[in-house]
Amino acid sequence: MESGIRLSSLCLLLCLGPVAGFGVDPSLRIDVLSELQLGGSAEGVRQVPGLHNGSKAFLFPDTTRSVKASPETAEIFFQKLRNKYEFTILVTLKQAHLNSGVILSIHHLDHRIYERVVEKPFMDLPLGTTFWLGQRNNAHGYFKGIMQDVQLLVMPQGFISQCPDLNRTCPTCNDFHGLVQKIMELQDILAKTSAKLSQAEQRMNKLDQCYCERTCTIKGTTYREFESWTDGCKNCTCMNGTVQCEALICPLSDCPLNSALAYVDGKCCKECQCKFYCGGCFIIPGFFLTLNHICVCTGHDFCTEGHNCMEHSVCRNLDDRAVCSCRDGFRALREDNAYCEDIDECAEGRHYCRENTMCVNTPGSFMCICKTGYIRIDDYSCTEHDECIMNQHNCDENALCFNTVGGHNCVCKPGYTGNGTICKAFCKDGCRNGGACIASNVCACPQGFTGPSCETDIDECSDGFVQCDSRANCINLPGWYHCECRDGYHDNGMFSPSGESCEDIDECGTGRHSCANDTVCFNLDGGYDCRCPHGKNCTGDCIHENKIKHNGQIWVLENDRCSVCSCQTGYVMCRRMVCDCENPTVDLFCCPECDPRLSSQCLHQSGELSYSSGDSWIQNCQQCRCLQGEVDCWPLPCPEVDCEFSILPENECCPRCVTDPCQADTVRNDITKTCLDETNVVRFTGSSWIKHGTECTLCQCKDNSPCCSVL
Repeated sequence: MESGIRLSSLCLLLCLGPVAGFGVDPSLRIDVLSELQLGGSAEGVRQVPGLHNGSKAFLFPDTTRSVKASPETAEIFFQKLRNKYEFTILVTLKQAHLNSGVILSIHHLDHRIYERVVEKPFMDLPLGTTFWLGQRNNAHGYFKGIMQDVQLLVMPQGFISQCPDLNRTCPTCNDFHGLVQKIMELQDILAKTSAKLSQAEQRMNKLDQCYCERTCTIKGTTYREFESWTDGCKNCTCMNGTVQCEALICPLSDCPLNSALAYVDGKCCKECQCKFYCGGCFIIPGFFLTLNHICVCTGHDFCTEGHNCMEHSVCRNLDDRAVCSCRDGFRALREDNAYCEDIDECAEGRHYCRENTMCVNTPGSFMCICKTGYIRIDDYSCTEHDECIMNQHNCDENALCFNTVGGHNCVCKPGYTGNGTICKAFCKDGCRNGGACIASNVCACPQGFTGPSCETDIDECSDGFVQCDSRANCINLPGWYHCECRDGYHDNGMFSPSGESCEDIDECGTGRHSCANDTVCFNLDGGYDCRCPHGKNCTGDCIHENKIKHNGQIWVLENDRCSVCSCQTGYVMCRRMVCDCENPTVDLFCCPECDPRLSSQCLHQSGELSYSSGDSWIQNCQQCRCLQGEVDCWPLPCPEVDCEFSILPENECCPRCVTDPCQADTVRNDITKTCLDETNVVRFTGSSWIKHGTECTLCQCKDNSPCCSVL
């Protein structure tokens, strides 16, 4: 199925096999062969005996043909297909060997596609859309072989039908997509559940050590939730694990006669104290300090006899008493300076930090911190810092560093592109065939390719890198090669890389020879011989496709006009037509590389290169070919990888075998194999988990080996 309309994604089910008796509502089914009314010579196909049950079958040859629905018939198809997301193609077919063709095509104008599998479209088919069978359009994608019972089923969403073979149920694409989505959701749930389980195990291990009630600890003392206490001249409460304090509010008091308000040791508020007479003075404790209520001389050390100065406050002696004084950088919380709090010089603008600095408050003082990109001159000043000279920049190794005021700029070097912190090499002509640009105009080519732009495929066969068995030929392929059994040999099923598994075909015993009836077939190693019995005069004729071909006769294959065969003494030898582009009558159908028309050229997917008709190239691990102005791409064939662990290296298209399962992208998972994680929990192969005690380390069990990586 191909569509010439470049739309989103197409979901279709393709059932190949006998379809007779397929019980579906007739209103949902389209019999394509009956609607097209094939049988005339104009289409280029002919009716042949059916592959089964006597139904009509048609041979599609590899020649120019036009199997196209009339506008009226196409509209019947499109009325059922429009705005549908799912449909099923039912077809019985026998495809010719090595043929790559289109079963049916919905084509509109000259829109070109680059994929063989079309993404899901919204089937809003415009006017002018055409319907083709066995070809993409009038010139491309010819299917070669026999078709029978071609039917289209336009099924409602969620419709479950009965498959024609083995009486089993066929799900729709919607069912399949739903199943895939559910599997992905289950995998996500499993990973999240494993992570939560690991975290729960960690918390349970520490549960015995956990004191769950929120408490507050101040100066070595633990207070419970909502418990209150007095800290100096502040009332404090433990609220939700946080200490909240407020300054103590002292009540107003009226003192009786011969008494006055004065501070008392251990109290924050003034209390009424009695006055008494001493040496002609009224002495009030706390106002004029005395020793045992006796007047003393100047210079007495009152501080050593005890004081009430708290943290951040110091005791100072006066002539007649001791007083408290707040340290530098602190202010008093009450009149006697016994309690002091820090002054935030930064917030109040009482600092000396100059330009290019930031003020940071500290207990009793402040600091001047240099801004980013500047270095210190003294405690209060900073000057510009050259990060480039000091190698303190974040520029890429392929970038140039330019110093600026307060910072720097990064600019990629010539031959590199990026934002300066990340610079990637730039190759003017690009790197083809999966190559990677690693330096200015320098490509690192994947295995099997060479050249400045990795444009040249290494021919391992002609360059002597490969030695195939004598019964096999070396076939060069883009990026690799393989040994293919020569004519007259076939593989015994072991498929050895060098062709040792090729063995002789007994053409005589299997009837795969071309000897005429008047000769006798003798099997040889890698071939056979048509021998004339003694005494007979043999013609040397050949039998080809049940027809007699005379000795020396040359003919073009009926179903492949690009192949020429000849009969030589009982042997039939066929080969592709030799293309002579100098010949003005050359067949462009067989020799597209000889087409000189500009309209037959193709533009590379990047839009920077053009190719002539017949040219081939590799793009994004796909083999692409230009054919008369249209590009066709298909997945690049890769050699078989017969190993437990394989990896697909970056910028390469084919996987390779590795011995370390932790390096592998693909592992042949065996559910009987398990791993022990770091907590001795058994993990099955393919399972993933977050490593115990971490949040960013993901581990996966690969064939008895736990493999971990940082996310």
